Amino acid sequence: MTGQIVRPYGDTTGDGRVQVSFTLPVPFGTATERARAEGAALQLAAKMGLDPAMVVHAKGMGPDYTFFIVYGRVAHLVDLSQVTVTEREFPLLSAAEVNLRIRSALGRKLVVVGACIGTDAHTVGIDAILNVKGHAGEKGLEYYREMRVVNLGSQIAVPELVARATAERADAVLVSQVVTQRDAHLSNARQMAAAFCAAAGPTGHRPLLVVGGPRFDPAAAASLGVDKVFGKGTTPGEVASYLAAAVGRAGAPVEPTTDLAS
Repeated sequence: MTGQIVRPYGDTTGDGRVQVSFTLPVPFGTATERARAEGAALQLAAKMGLDPAMVVHAKGMGPDYTFFIVYGRVAHLVDLSQVTVTEREFPLLSAAEVNLRIRSALGRKLVVVGACIGTDAHTVGIDAILNVKGHAGEKGLEYYREMRVVNLGSQIAVPELVARATAERADAVLVSQVVTQRDAHLSNARQMAAAFCAAAGPTGHRPLLVVGGPRFDPAAAASLGVDKVFGKGTTPGEVASYLAAAVGRAGAPVEPTTDLAS
């Protein structure tokens, strides 16, 4: 189908075929257990609206769980006119433009403190943004001569992050969250935002708070209490451009803001 109404594509255009994966707490040991497990998966698929459906992969995950991949057809249509997209509210700048904006607005280097908070030990994301080697062909924030970057690494407690950001006189705090079980990334972000607000006291002055990770919704900044949320696929250049836009609008010192349109 064409235009604003579309259907999933599997084998042929508009056939409605989809592939889903999930885990059920059922064993996959003996032949009887395997048959029962696949029957349970097909029952779930039917309740999800897949008709017909087939189990194309099943694998035991320890003695009591089974992972499935199910292929089937759905009757649902997608209305593209109802899809909303969060537009980038700041221009993408070159490294030279970023440096110029920071120097013009602050007259000093922009101080950025980054970390993975809570129990999150996955530093790939924060390192890709901060380290000079960067990501996706773009240099990290350490490359920008008008930024001073402090990378605290992984498993940083929120009080420790607040204390270090205060000691460094941070203009911006960047937090990466990859561990998302039980929505830990959301609760950690809210805890961080609350801690910085409490530390700000009556003046209300705090660093820009930026969070990022593959399961964050870029439209959720207000609900999390932060200034900016970056989702999957974010590059260092985007983060640098955002910081430069924030500095350009807020001046020195950097103030929390959500109005960064240029």
